Amino acid sequence: MNIKQFSKILIANRGEIACRVIRTARKMGIRTVAVYSDADRDALHVAMADEAIHIGSAPSRESYLVFERVIDAAKRTGAEAIHPGYGFLSENAAFCNACKENNIVFIGPPVGAIEAMGSKSAAKQIMEKAQVPLVPGYHGEDQSRDILKQSADDMGYPVLLKAAAGGGGKGMRQVWKESEFDEALAAAKREAMNGFGDDHMLVEKYLTQPRHVEIQVFCDQQGNGVYLFERDCSVQRRHQKVIEEAPAPGMTEELRAAMGDAALRAAQAIDYVGAGTVEFLLDVDGSFYFMEMNTRLQVEHPVTEMISGQDLVEWQLRVAAGEPLPLTQEQLKINGHAFEARIYAEDPDNDFLPVTGTLSYLQPPATSEHVRVDTGVLQGDEVSVFYDPMIAKLIVWDENREKALQRLTKALSEYRISGMTTNIDFLYNLASSAPFREAQLDTGFIEKHHSVIFHDAPQDIEQELPLAGLYLVLKQAQTAQQLALHSVDATSPWNATNSWRVNEPHLHNFRLRFHDTEYPVVIEEHTLHSNAATTIRYSISTADKTVTAEGRLENDTLSANIDGYQFKANVAEHQDVQGISYSLYTQDSALNFSVVTADLGDFDGDTGSGGLTAPMNGTMVTLLVEAGSSVKKGDALLVMEAMKMEHTIRAPADGVVEEFFFQAGELVDGGAELVKFATEDA
Repeated sequence: MNIKQFSKILIANRGEIACRVIRTARKMGIRTVAVYSDADRDALHVAMADEAIHIGSAPSRESYLVFERVIDAAKRTGAEAIHPGYGFLSENAAFCNACKENNIVFIGPPVGAIEAMGSKSAAKQIMEKAQVPLVPGYHGEDQSRDILKQSADDMGYPVLLKAAAGGGGKGMRQVWKESEFDEALAAAKREAMNGFGDDHMLVEKYLTQPRHVEIQVFCDQQGNGVYLFERDCSVQRRHQKVIEEAPAPGMTEELRAAMGDAALRAAQAIDYVGAGTVEFLLDVDGSFYFMEMNTRLQVEHPVTEMISGQDLVEWQLRVAAGEPLPLTQEQLKINGHAFEARIYAEDPDNDFLPVTGTLSYLQPPATSEHVRVDTGVLQGDEVSVFYDPMIAKLIVWDENREKALQRLTKALSEYRISGMTTNIDFLYNLASSAPFREAQLDTGFIEKHHSVIFHDAPQDIEQELPLAGLYLVLKQAQTAQQLALHSVDATSPWNATNSWRVNEPHLHNFRLRFHDTEYPVVIEEHTLHSNAATTIRYSISTADKTVTAEGRLENDTLSANIDGYQFKANVAEHQDVQGISYSLYTQDSALNFSVVTADLGDFDGDTGSGGLTAPMNGTMVTLLVEAGSSVKKGDALLVMEAMKMEHTIRAPADGVVEEFFFQAGELVDGGAELVKFATEDA
């Protein structure tokens, strides 16, 4: 067989996956073409590619999702093939067919495979024939509300509503009791129609303690197929993965082989070609059930690359060009353990609400054979409302899980981002928590271990507030000393750092905000003289205790001695629209705090009425009640869509909805008043 490698490919995507594909193509000597929207004119993937074509305005439906423009860009530049990345057009059968009609190779499966797996209900039927185990559920064509609800009632709650054409957690809702069904169904159908143009729903029994384990499969055009082992993706929020790892903890060779064989049966049942992922729910008793097959490369593919030593994008390019698979199943081996943590612009303390802003400072950890960072952004770039808020993927590897986990927490503590809120501290607390270290994994992990991950137990705060106080007083002294070096009179009392007062103790008073709660911290400074040297020691008092502390601050490393316990912590300073905040990374947790400054503004009192504001830029989806309606605390008032997800705004208290300021379909600026609301008392 005379196989010719591609000379030029187009990447029909943006961000980190576009950069990822470009790196492998460059390594193989293949030229690349990027496409970009107005918002991405100066993006990293555009700069990295050999050529780039503008395809439309910022909204993806006017650029990246308009496949006619993508096809035209490939034809204009002479690209022989198109790599779709993931998301956008990667599982779009019409796009795949359009590539074929224009004699352009689609770097992915044939259109029939995409169509077969594009509908979750049709996929279930195919898998049943292929003897792949299925979760009990309703996958029928009758989509009436009564039929769907009756199916849920018959199965027993909790159930899971899923968009048949969906993915990425969109169009999906858990329903824990019968009274929640109608609201959940309406929300899931809206989100499905908005994201996929199809509101066909499935109803499945919701397993309460499952693990999400997926198998990476690869098939060539000659009929060969292999599986490149498994990934555990159980740790999720909003049904979207947060930290993935490979191999799955506790996996036996027998179970791995059984799941791998089932995944290959699934792929062979649809004549699959290329990279694909078969996702399973793994129950506590070792039984597993087919969820769906993703007919594309997955976001978490790097952990498979790290443990297998294979470049999956290179495999994709070679298989699409007609080459057979590089290795057989017997030649594939697992080496070590890998984790991937997704770095997002989002606020974990506010239900993981996505945020926007400018990356005013960006310093990832140093990369090495153990640490890899896949990203599509640079310092100064904007995280906009138009696209997914993922900043980067942090991937680490070592010879076993324990060592790889140490690599992960260290790398997270060294990640520096300013300009917006991120989930780095949340990821650090999660990865360093005892339940995660012990691999007590299931898809409800975050909810189950919320207090541990968010580190908001009172005893934890009391232990860590003295550390925060020690850092602040050392930083204050360091800053003053640096200013003194450039002062006309370095010995001026204005350059003193010891809070000197006439006939009074040397006190530093701080108010620290942690998880929206303020805590007083009082620090008394003592200067101890001896023949050898002068030592500064601090008495640090919080609400319930006083500790004795000493410390040293060098760059971003704090060396602390608190009541005789010596340890080190990494420190990160963040600047965003709300001001300066700090993160202290110890061995066990990340402490994020800010210093409360005096509020000198006017106070106009609380009248018991006012408005609810938009958490970010977005689009009004629907109003759920009428103006003038009386509502109870927690009732859903309206739904906004932003950054590809729906956000429901609920009543903060019992009261009356007096007026809505936006209608369905209208654009909303972040911070805009959405509804005028009067509490019942008012």
